[in-house]
Amino acid sequence: MATDTSLFTSFVPAEAQEAVAGALQESLVDLIDLSLVAKQAHWSVVGPRFRSVHLALDEVVTDARAFTDEVAERATAVGVSPDGRSKTVAANTALDEISAEFASDDKIVLVMTEALEAAIKRIRTNIGKVEADPVTEDLLIGISGRLEQLHWMWQAQSV
Repeated sequence: MATDTSLFTSFVPAEAQEAVAGALQESLVDLIDLSLVAKQAHWSVVGPRFRSVHLALDEVVTDARAFTDEVAERATAVGVSPDGRSKTVAANTALDEISAEFASDDKIVLVMTEALEAAIKRIRTNIGKVEADPVTEDLLIGISGRLEQLHWMWQAQSV
């Protein structure tokens, strides 16, 4: 993700632009991958809780995709070109790869709990990197809050 302030007026202090750009890019990559992990799980889940898990996965996909767009648009607004290409996501995600094989509902609950945890941890780290830009900080805090709520819901299914 490159910063080109000649194209856009950025209100992020110059000394913070690199940190903000990096935090947004890492968050973007993880959110794209979270939506892909959830969609793969959606197609692969089997078992007695199939329907409820299948529908809950749609909720994660919808939220992750909406957050992806918000993060990418914030990056653009601060003069950064977001990179959501598949090779970039595959090379830089903090999430573990999901199998393409069918998996039990119990396994999918564990996979989603771990995927959400990985995304949350990196977003929380990124919140600390963007203190000089309260708008980006607020965006990441809001995303983290929703992902933490989803994590709690998924984790509650494994108890």
